[in-house]
Amino acid sequence: MFNLGCSEAKLASEPVSLRVSENFTSPLGFYDSKPTFSWNLPTSNNGLQQTAYQIVAGSDPDLLPEKADFWNSEKVTSSQSAWIKYSGTALGSRQRVYWQVRYWDQEGQPSEWSKTESFELGLLDNSDWSAKWIGLPTAEEEVTGEYGDMVHRPQYLRKDFDIPSDVTQARLYITAKGVFDVHLNAKDISDDVMPPGWTPYDERIETITYDVTDLLSQGPNTIGVELAPGWHSGRLGWQKSNWSETPSPKVLCQLEMIHSDGSKSLLITDHSWKATTDGPIRRASIYDGELYDARKELEGWTSNGYEDSDWSKVLVEDIDPLVDLQPKRHHTVKPKIHLEAKKVEMTDGEAVFDLEQNMVGVSRLQVPMKKGDTLKVRFSEMLSPDGTFYTDNYRSALSTDYYIADKTGVIDWMPKFTFHGFRYVALSGYDLGKTPTEDWVTGVVQYSDFDQNGSFSSSHEKLNQLQSNIQWGLRGNFFDVPTDCPQRDERLGWTGDAQVFGPTSLFNAEVYSFWASWLQSVRESQYKNGGIPFVVPDVLQNNKVSSGWGDACTIIPWELYRYTGDRAILEDNYEMMKKWVHHHKESTTDLISHMNSFADWLQPFPETGNTRGDTSPKLIGTAFFGYSAKLTALTAEVLGREREAKEYWDLYNAVATAFDQQFFNADGEVTGVEPTQTAYLLALAFDLIPDNKRAKAGEHLVAKINEADNHLRTGFLGTPLLAKVLDQLGHPELMYTLLFKETYPSWFYSINQGATTIWERWNSYSKTDGFNPQRMNSLNHYAYGAIGQWMYERIAGIAPIEAGYKKIRIAPFPHEPLTTAKASVNTTYGEVKSSWQIEGNLFVLKTTVPQNTTASIELPTTSMETVMVNDEPVKNNYTVRGTGKGKTLSFEVEPGTYHIKCQLDR
Repeated sequence: MFNLGCSEAKLASEPVSLRVSENFTSPLGFYDSKPTFSWNLPTSNNGLQQTAYQIVAGSDPDLLPEKADFWNSEKVTSSQSAWIKYSGTALGSRQRVYWQVRYWDQEGQPSEWSKTESFELGLLDNSDWSAKWIGLPTAEEEVTGEYGDMVHRPQYLRKDFDIPSDVTQARLYITAKGVFDVHLNAKDISDDVMPPGWTPYDERIETITYDVTDLLSQGPNTIGVELAPGWHSGRLGWQKSNWSETPSPKVLCQLEMIHSDGSKSLLITDHSWKATTDGPIRRASIYDGELYDARKELEGWTSNGYEDSDWSKVLVEDIDPLVDLQPKRHHTVKPKIHLEAKKVEMTDGEAVFDLEQNMVGVSRLQVPMKKGDTLKVRFSEMLSPDGTFYTDNYRSALSTDYYIADKTGVIDWMPKFTFHGFRYVALSGYDLGKTPTEDWVTGVVQYSDFDQNGSFSSSHEKLNQLQSNIQWGLRGNFFDVPTDCPQRDERLGWTGDAQVFGPTSLFNAEVYSFWASWLQSVRESQYKNGGIPFVVPDVLQNNKVSSGWGDACTIIPWELYRYTGDRAILEDNYEMMKKWVHHHKESTTDLISHMNSFADWLQPFPETGNTRGDTSPKLIGTAFFGYSAKLTALTAEVLGREREAKEYWDLYNAVATAFDQQFFNADGEVTGVEPTQTAYLLALAFDLIPDNKRAKAGEHLVAKINEADNHLRTGFLGTPLLAKVLDQLGHPELMYTLLFKETYPSWFYSINQGATTIWERWNSYSKTDGFNPQRMNSLNHYAYGAIGQWMYERIAGIAPIEAGYKKIRIAPFPHEPLTTAKASVNTTYGEVKSSWQIEGNLFVLKTTVPQNTTASIELPTTSMETVMVNDEPVKNNYTVRGTGKGKTLSFEVEPGTYHIKCQLDR
């Protein structure tokens, strides 16, 4: 029992936005039995700060807050309102937990209790499963694809069952070696796309939990599952091999029911199920598309009483104790956006539909057909100048869907177990007596079910288009794992692409759980010698690594911590980071790296003509070795591991000394290897040369940029560092020059050629020269979208000073050709906003600082007398100081919204 608050004073407003672990709200089938709790303070009062909190958790909402039976934290003196670790009774599978929180403000006043939130755990251990894996031996059909790969016919599995009494609660736990869609009593259970998703299947398979209470009733019921090969049993990468020695897809499901009389019943996958491959989905491949034959539709197969006597008995397989079954730890892929076709034209006998946006997902088709005819559906990201499809960059991916009509009329169909990257859709085989119209085709955009996390816009049309291209690149390549491209015969989780784009993704989307989940796969894929594969999940299985790519295992956890403030992400990945640094060290001689490297991939104008660019792989490997050692040292410090922190700081310093001596002369100039822009960027960004050389090295970098007519000469590794380094050197105006360049290579160059996403190459296409002749030419590839981080942090001016934005930097840098810019970011503590405009020689800034934080506002002026904050001179309420970074002044503020004006220094 405890005091519920002060009766003599009005209680403060309750906390809001209650979340568990990586920002989940009321999750079902949750993975984390030791969750963390987060909340926001209400926005009703400016300047609100938390000084203490109290959390209660229990098995029933009626027990809260006075009789919490799981956990009562009591009053804890702390300003922390995020990532509070659960410290109550041990939680187990199926457990439902209700919780509330309250806080004390800076006056010592307690708040009202929050509304009650809850989470329910899934099946946490293999021993929780009574079900068996079931399926048909589709490998024995020996169906092969065009490239000699094994093709597994999609399976239809069903089971009739009786329920003895009314159901008050029902949970369906389900997963597959493959991908599935599940139905109960002729109703689709969810709109999930290709669950359970993609993990290292030989280590871990994720499970999904559905609440199916409302779909069941007393008496006869039927469950039906469609099962396709997906990532598990389909062709991936550049090989025919599959994940296991018995690659036929299988499903595992367990329906647990509680009845009105308190009794429980169970339905599981076992030998009693029936199955067939003689259904309408004849083929389903991630790369090649789907074939649907409506003549083979199984009318009523998910309803009770369907005649399945000619269906086959399923094969049954025990659960492998060496492969963990764990609840999915981020959101499934969903249909998120619907794009209408904007144009339709006839080309070479095909109706070509233009969505005017490169996207990822499938097409929904509402097309007139004649009985027995086959509709052919082709996809393309761009058209050739003559209007024909450009598909060379799809390489071996056929990316074609087919629909065979069982009757004359308008079909309404979209494929279920494939996805495509496209802007254009070409149809042939429809009823030629009908004239194609735009409403025949809708683009169904599919990606992992995250929400937008931030926004950015400006006075410049092409900069706004760049922001749109970055967002569409994110949507297109966050398809359960972070892929490198969504359209060709690849679509793999390349680690290098992931590490360069990670920070930008966090500004634009709520993807913390997405990254945390993928990092678990990275840990599971790490080689015994500490190496990190090129791609995760590791379908290539070649035991090879690359500097700058494998370093995703140190860079992404640190960046996630920096932007969220959650120590758990460092705790989870610290051992992996250490092993990778050890692998780096083992790949050196006298601390100079000889690790394999993709180097500065796709650097423009390489002197060598090599796709790996001109920057020395030894320099790159040594630089990333040093940087990973530094990040591991910082991580050890955060985790309180002082001895190990010192060990890694010593290693970092030793690597930096070796790097400087090997690659730089006394004048801060690269020596012994090609002096590229990226060589200087790595040295400066990773602090690998002494302070007395930084200014000189910076001058050499600027000279290299000037030599290129103020154009970048950077690839995948150098480009993300440009803005950071130029800013640190005091040359943000040069970054503006690079960003707003219109000619190749530049961000606007692709926009001038019609890009609606980020491209793999700076010159994937030009209106004068056509398509890049290389077949490795993705037109949806997010790596160069890494510039988005600088757009938020410096153009709009929102960045964390302390991890998780506990202290915020508001430091916009206005410069021609912009006259306005604005951005918002949902942080751990609430929404931060920054919006500025230039009116003559007056700079006007409006910013919002969330509750329970502070901010440092930096203004582009040295004229303190002209600074007005909320219509009062700044000196009346704030201590103003110079920043030491040139023509700027700064002052500290509490939570609130501020209107600021000052005279610009010109």
